[in-house]
Order: sequence, then structure tokens, then C-alpha cells
Amino acid sequence: MVISSSTVRSALGSVRSCARQFSTTQSAVFWNSPTRGFIPQVNKTPASPMRRTVTWLEALHAREEGRPVSVSHSLESLGENHEAVIEDRTMDDSFTSISLPFKQDQWLLDAYVNSAGRLRIGQIFQDLDALAGVIAYKHCAPADPTIVTASVDRISLLKRLTVLNDIELYGNVTWTGRSSMEISIKAKTVPNNEVFLTANFTFVARHPLTGKSYPINRLVCNNDTERQIFERAESYNAAKRRAAKQGGLLASPPNAQEAEIIHAMWVRLSAYEDPNSTLELPPGVVPMSKTTMHSTMLMQPQYRNRHSYMIFGGYLLRQTFELAYCCAAAFTHGMPHFISLDQTTFRSPVPVGSVLYLTASVSYTQHQPRSATGSPAGTFVQVRVDSTVRDIEHGTAEDSGSFTYTYFVENKSASVLPVSYSEAMQYLEGRRNAIRSKDFGDALKGLGSLDLPITPTDGAPVLGK
Repeated sequence: MVISSSTVRSALGSVRSCARQFSTTQSAVFWNSPTRGFIPQVNKTPASPMRRTVTWLEALHAREEGRPVSVSHSLESLGENHEAVIEDRTMDDSFTSISLPFKQDQWLLDAYVNSAGRLRIGQIFQDLDALAGVIAYKHCAPADPTIVTASVDRISLLKRLTVLNDIELYGNVTWTGRSSMEISIKAKTVPNNEVFLTANFTFVARHPLTGKSYPINRLVCNNDTERQIFERAESYNAAKRRAAKQGGLLASPPNAQEAEIIHAMWVRLSAYEDPNSTLELPPGVVPMSKTTMHSTMLMQPQYRNRHSYMIFGGYLLRQTFELAYCCAAAFTHGMPHFISLDQTTFRSPVPVGSVLYLTASVSYTQHQPRSATGSPAGTFVQVRVDSTVRDIEHGTAEDSGSFTYTYFVENKSASVLPVSYSEAMQYLEGRRNAIRSKDFGDALKGLGSLDLPITPTDGAPVLGK
């Protein structure tokens, strides 16, 4: 049978027409979706409240021409000398929640589980940071300053998820200074409303034209409970500022107890290194330098934040978390379980097009015997991830922040051994972090068995089917 060229062209035209119609229909369905208010960051769609106002090509051309990337900011139209109008806001005014309907959407669930069938915490980190940004902008309205993540004060896993229900993330502003605010977020399972994760962020407001600090709306308390929350946050932020001025071990040398710890480890190491000694490192004792892992990434525009030129903080959290996870797993030869992220300060922004270097190493370990209440035996592993950013030509490097993650590895005994003085200081800093944090033993309460993958409840989609 001979098919004429006109017949082929006609058939191709019909296919293209159907494709265009299908594409248009799908787009309309998407934009009318009830989830338009918030799309989880894993989907990276323009429907997110953190959506960019211009494409990357538009932003790039604007920067090359030396003009503002966008005129959508209300402050840009008012000029550099505009004086902010400060208003009162309550905690309820900034309250925002989002839902992750895992039981109804198996493909959404598929994007949030890891290779072991557990919840992929790094994906949740991205949504936490995005939600915190939404809350921050909501508090500052109607002003529209540039808002950036200054620090992650703490993220704690309170309960291990072994049965996967729908998840709701919710939070609000709990404290404000002149241009900074603390945002508290919780994650709970639905419908039983069990809180399994808490997170605290600090955001700061900047004038989009000058880059200077921009005053934000005041937070007022309506009752004693809100006042206690505010005062707790205010006390914490004051302590954080004092600690930053003290400079840690750079300005505060080891105390007597810490000096004894370092000396004991040095004596132990000297015995192992003595050529006349038959002692060998016990199994599970690993020199700190042997735990190091590296990652190098080019920062692409698809991961930029609302202000076009800088990388989204939640993306950095996910990348550092997963590198730290790999480091803890290789160190213990076991399956790490996330416990907490300690205070993390974003020291400098990470521009699109820059090269990000991540270095992870085990900085501190602590053994946990099996308790009388049934808490499992194992090892707490603290991993520090240092991040450095360079431009693409590999010019001057900038320290963009350090991230300290704590994991628990069940039924594994492993110890990190610092060798150099620098490593000893990193070990002591890890120990201080552990002391400042809630007692490690308490972190296991309610976690139950840690080796089971999460399983859907009745009616939930089953992975692999």
C-alpha cells in the first residue's frame, strides 16, 4: 500500500492538534487545582506562593543591562528613602498550613519516600523552609521586602513514622525584632493529629533596593500562652546573639574537663601509634579524617529563590542533609535515622551559577545502651557539613555556613577519634552542641523500632503497586 505525503501531513497535523488540546486541558485542570495555594517544593511549579515573578532568562538579561530584575515589589516603586509603616500583627494573622495528602496521591507519596521506603526527610526540609517563607511574607504584608533565611535554629524529629498517613505542616511567627522574626513550624499526621516534627527558623527583612535591614510589623500577644511563647523565643534569640559574640572555641579555649578529654584521647592515640606497642585500634574506632566525604555542585537556576539570583535555602538543607546521611551510613555501616538539625546560620548567600563545595565529617559520637524502658542500643552520630561557595571562575571562596546533623544508628557501636588539634576542637564543638541540645537519651522516646519501613494505612496507596 502506498501512503501519499499529503496523508502523512494530515495525520501529523491531527496528532499535533490533539497534543495541543491535551496540553491545554491539562494546564487548565492544574491551574484550577484546589492546591494552588501551596504546591510542595518537590513539584517546583509556578503555583507555589514562593514562585518567582520573572523567568531566569529575564532576570539574567536584566542583570546584564544593570536594571532591576522586577518592579513587582511595592518597595521598589516607593524608592530607597521610603519609610516603613509599622503595624501590629498577631500570631493568628500569620498562621498558615499545608497538606501533603499521601493517602490520596500515590505519586506525591512516591516523591517523598527514600530507597528504604521511609519518609525522605530532605524533601520535608524543602517544604518547611518554603512554608516559613510564606509565613514571613504574610506577617510583613502589605509591605513586600526581600526576606531571607538567616538561620535554622533547630529541627527535631519527635516520633518515628512507621505508618504513613497524610501529613499537615503548619506554623506562624512567634517572635519579632526590628527586622527579624522567628517562625515555628510543626508537622503532624492526619487524622490522629500526632506532632512528629518541630522546626524553628529565623528570617530577616531587607530593602530590595538598598539591601539594608527593613523594619517589619510588630507581633502582639493576645493571651498568656502567646506571651510565654514570645518570651521564650526572645530569650533564645538573646542567648544566640551572646553565643555569636563569644565565638565558640575560637575565642573560648577548652575548659578543664574538656582538656582532660582531649588529653585522654591523645594518650590513647599515642599508644596505638607506638611502634613498640602491639595495641591496635579497636573495631569501630575510626580516625576523624577517614570519615570525610565531599560533594561539588553547580548551582542551577531551577533551584533559585523568589528573588531570582540566589539559591533556595530549602534546597541547600536537602543537599547537606543527604550528604550527612551518607557520611553517617558509611561511618557506621548501618542505617542512620535522623534525630535533629542543630542551629545553622546561613553566613553568605549562594548565587545561581556558582559552585558549591560541601564537606561532611563525623565530629562527635555518643553510645546509647539499651534502656530499661526499651529504648534501643546504638550510637548517636553527629555529622558536620561545611559549605563553601565560589564563582564559576573559581575566584575568592566564601564560607556559606555549617550544618550539624545528628543521627541514631541502632545496634551499631562506632567511635570517632580526632587525631590533630583541629580535629580535637571540632570534636569538642560537637560535644558542646550535644550538651546544648536536649539530652540525646530523650530523643529516643517514642521512636520505637527504627528498622521498619513506613507502611501505608488501610486505604492508602501501596508502593510498588
